[in-house]
Amino acid sequence: MSDDFQTAAIEASGLARRYGASWVLRGVSLRVARGEVVGLLGTNGSGKSTLLRILATLLKPHAGSGSVWGHDIVRNAAAVRSQIGFLAHSPGLYDDLTTRENLTFVTAMLGRGEGDIDRVLERVDLAHAAGTQVRALSAGMQRRVALARLMLVRPKVLFLDEPYSNLDSSGIALVNALVGEWTAEGAAALVVLHELAPAAPVLHRTVTLHEGRIASSEPNVAVMA
Repeated sequence: MSDDFQTAAIEASGLARRYGASWVLRGVSLRVARGEVVGLLGTNGSGKSTLLRILATLLKPHAGSGSVWGHDIVRNAAAVRSQIGFLAHSPGLYDDLTTRENLTFVTAMLGRGEGDIDRVLERVDLAHAAGTQVRALSAGMQRRVALARLMLVRPKVLFLDEPYSNLDSSGIALVNALVGEWTAEGAAALVVLHELAPAAPVLHRTVTLHEGRIASSEPNVAVMA
C-alpha cells in the first residue's frame, strides 16, 4: 500500500462497553489504514458486533475513544456517519417497499438523483426484481439489495457484519469485488466474520477478539504478498 493509504481510516483506543454489569468490550485498541481490509473473528459474545456498532456511532462507549476518517465517534458522530457504510447482520430494509423504492429512499436521504439506481440494480443482479416488495425476496436477494444501498452511499469506511450471510457463490464474489474496488480507491473495511474462507481473497489482516479483548492480530500472507 502507498504512503497515503497508511493514514488511519479507523482508530480505537481502549474502547470498552458494558451491558448492565457485564463488560462486553474490555479496552480494545485498533488501527485500520486507508485501503486496508481487516476481518474481526471471535466466538459469539466476544464483542465483535459491539465494536462495529460503537465505531459506526450506533452505540456509545463507556470508556476509551475512537475516530473514523479523523472524526471523533462521540463528539462528531454526524461527520462519522457521512463517511461510512454500515451493513448489519440483518439487511435493515423496508419490507413493504419494493426493491427500487428502498433505493429511491436512500438517494432522497442523500440528496441525490435516482440516476445510479438502474446501474446498481444491474450490478447486484436484481434488475428483474426492481418492482418486487422486499418481503417477497429471499434472504440472499435482500442481502443484495443491502449491497446496492451501500453502492449508492459510496462510503469511505465500510463496517460489515457477516456480509456473506445467506449469499451463494456469486453473491460472495460480488461482496469481494465491491470491497476490493472500494479499498483500491482508498476506503477501509472492518468486517465481522463467522468464518474466514469467504473473505480470504480480500483480507489484509485478521483480528481475533476473546472476551472483549484483542487476543491476536495476524496478517493474511496471501493478500499481502
